[in-house]
Parts: sequence; C-alpha cells; structure tokens
Amino acid sequence: MTRFHTAGSSGPTATSTGLSRRRFLLGAAGTGLAAASLAGCGSSDSGSSSGGKEIVFMNQSRGQAPTLKKLAQQYTKQTGVEIRIDDVGPSDFLTKLQSSSQSRNMPDMYSAVEGRAMAPYYRAGWAMDLTDELKGSWGESFRPATLKLTTFAADNPQHVKPGTYSAHWDTPALGVFVNAAMYKSAGLDPDQAPASMSEFIDQLRKIKEMNKGPFWFATSLSNQLIQSYGSNYMSDEELNATFLGKSSWKSEAWRKTLQLVVDLRDAGVIYNGSIPSGTGDSPNVEKAFLNTRGVAAIFDGSAVVGVARTTAPDFTDFRSFPLPKADDATQPPRMVSGGGKGAVVNPRSKNAAKALEFLKWLTAPDQQKVWSEGIPGIPTARAASLKTVPPQLEGLAANLSDVQLVQTPILEKVNTELKKGIQALVIKERSVDQVLGDLDAAQKSA
Repeated sequence: MTRFHTAGSSGPTATSTGLSRRRFLLGAAGTGLAAASLAGCGSSDSGSSSGGKEIVFMNQSRGQAPTLKKLAQQYTKQTGVEIRIDDVGPSDFLTKLQSSSQSRNMPDMYSAVEGRAMAPYYRAGWAMDLTDELKGSWGESFRPATLKLTTFAADNPQHVKPGTYSAHWDTPALGVFVNAAMYKSAGLDPDQAPASMSEFIDQLRKIKEMNKGPFWFATSLSNQLIQSYGSNYMSDEELNATFLGKSSWKSEAWRKTLQLVVDLRDAGVIYNGSIPSGTGDSPNVEKAFLNTRGVAAIFDGSAVVGVARTTAPDFTDFRSFPLPKADDATQPPRMVSGGGKGAVVNPRSKNAAKALEFLKWLTAPDQQKVWSEGIPGIPTARAASLKTVPPQLEGLAANLSDVQLVQTPILEKVNTELKKGIQALVIKERSVDQVLGDLDAAQKSA
C-alpha cells in the first residue's frame, strides 16, 4: 500500500510493475461472484477500511498505478487530504473486493472494471449512484458517449437499478493495429486505412506472400470483433435488441456479420489458421505482434499501447484504424467502446463525500491529460486535448464520434457460445447457420 500525506511529503517513487490485463470488455472474471452474500451487507455500517481518517482507493490496475500515485500525491499537496492506494492488482482484485464486502470493510473507493463483474456490488449498495452529480458541470465535462455507455439502462439484464455508478478517465476503443515496417515492405501504406474489408483482406494476402503472419485476434476479443462488424448491418438499437433477446440471432444481418470469419478463413489470412484461447490468449496475440513481430496486423484494444510500453518499449512503429467497412454495408460502421479505467465511490463510507470530490478531481480535464500520457490512453473529457494521445492511437481517437451506443452487453451464456462458435468457424467445425442457431438457443435459455 502507498500513502500520500499532507503538503510537503514527497511520497515514494512509483514504478510500473506491469500492465493490467483487464479490459472493459472482458466479462468472465465476474461470473463467479456470490451476489447473495454481497446483498446481505447492512447499510448501517461505515463500510470503510480507513475508519474515516483517509481516503482508501483499492486499485485493480498495475498499469495505471504510477499515474494514480502521482496524481494522489498532487491532490494531497493541494488539499491536505490523505490518500492511501491499496495496489491489489488484477488477479486478486475481485476476490479481495468480495472478501471486503462480506466483512463489511470496503474501501472508500475502488477501481471500476467490466459491468458484469461490478453488477453484484452495485445491486448490493456498495456503489454511489452518481446520476444526480453528473447532471451538472461535472457530467457536461465528459463525452456524451462515455456517460451513456457507463450507465445502466432501465431494462439492463444485470438487474441493476438504473443509474451511473462509476466515473472514467479512459476511453477504450477497439480496432486494427498494424506493423508499419511490414506494411511498407509489402508495398502498402500503413498511414492509409483500407477503404473496405475486401481491400484489407487483399493487403493481408500481400503480407502472407512475405511469409509473415497476416492477421490475428484472440478468442476473448472475437465477440468484440463480431460486434464491431455487425454495426455495418445493424443500428445500435438493433444490436441492443439482439442482446436483450428481443430480436433473433438468426437474421440476415447476423449471417452477413459472421461471414466475416469465413471470409478471413477462406482467404488464408488468419495466422496459423486458428485463434488462441484461454486466459493467455490476448497476451499471446500481443506478443506475436509486439515482441516476436511475426504478425503484421491484430484486432485489439487501445490498451495494447500500454502493453507495448511495458513489454516492448523499443517497438513504437505501429498504427491503428477502425475495423474496415463491409463492402455491402447498409449502416455506417462504428467502433466498440465503453468505460475504461475509472473508479467507484462507496456510499457507506464515512469518507464518501471526500472520495467523491477526489473522483471529480481525477476526472477533470487537466488530470485527464496526465492520465492519457501515463496509462497511456484516450481521455473521456471533452476538453482534454487529444494531442496527448500516443501516435499509435491516433487512428482510433480520430473516430471517437463513430462509436456504438449499445448499453446492453451480450449475456454471459450467449457470449461464451459466440466465442465457441467463432472458433468453430475458423477451423471449419460448424457453419454460420449452425452457429447462429446455437446463439439463438443460448439467448432463449439464458
């Protein structure tokens, strides 16, 4: 743990111990939480491990730890409010958070991770509803898409009371990252995003002719690849309706969407003819791209730039762009985004009011510039300059106006079936229609 005391204290020197592998889009980590045990905690308890003497922030992300400590120290010097950072790390965060809730010894603040994982805490009253606070100038400082994507709607399948329970300083975005040197060697321009999916596949064929891996993506991100491509054929409302179970997966729009996997497979541009799975699937893809550099293009999230700084600091010559448009698109394609790194305030804490003020300060435009340089990432504040965005993210940041506003995540059971189905398509075990039938059955039984 790290403490930052009153003005004059220099505090310890923060060093990175590795980047968190958690992304806003990965939901499996939260499925084992015992919601019933969380709901049993009484609201009469202070729920604060600090006893009201200081603000305790339980931090999940090692990647953001140095910047968080730097800002906490600055806040203490400015206000005299003591901050204690409890660096739990990604592997133990949810376990410790559950244990803390059961012992009624919750921190004043804690990291906001993926919505499915946080839902039990929100339902149990361990998160302040920020809806009213965000109606004023604080809410106006964020990009509207960030607020919508981090708000639980009235019909959310997690059964959380409608509201906004977290505030974020990082905008995740998913798209394609390409090795600039490999592209140039193949006679391609890495600074010019392909105009269509067929053009992108043609580029990948040229990469393959150089005996390099053309394109790769992790099973854990395959659902986001499909959701991104689905926006070529469906509006946000139509995507949302499918995830709510109001529309069938067995539609022509979803058939065209899943055909992408078949087209990539049949073109022979999926590296090794398979996609990695398991807990290390994303790191395996990123290692192939960043470290061994045997793959020219990957589908990944904006957090990959932080991974590069940590694991391959000498490799900076890569670019990003949104997933290319379908040749027969009927809708403007839109990136998948949401709420990235952020925090939740424990309303039962004696320090709740102070913690809320600290959260507002952490998400202010001036601090967001520090966040975007330190994580690194794309700020959520309207006024935060995108000049602080790393050049590797400029292609995604330039398209922030074209993000999906889909508030309902895919149900976990359906999500699991979708990832299994995409793997089966890649290795020709199932057809598109069979996978769509499996998804529809999973949705109806969920």
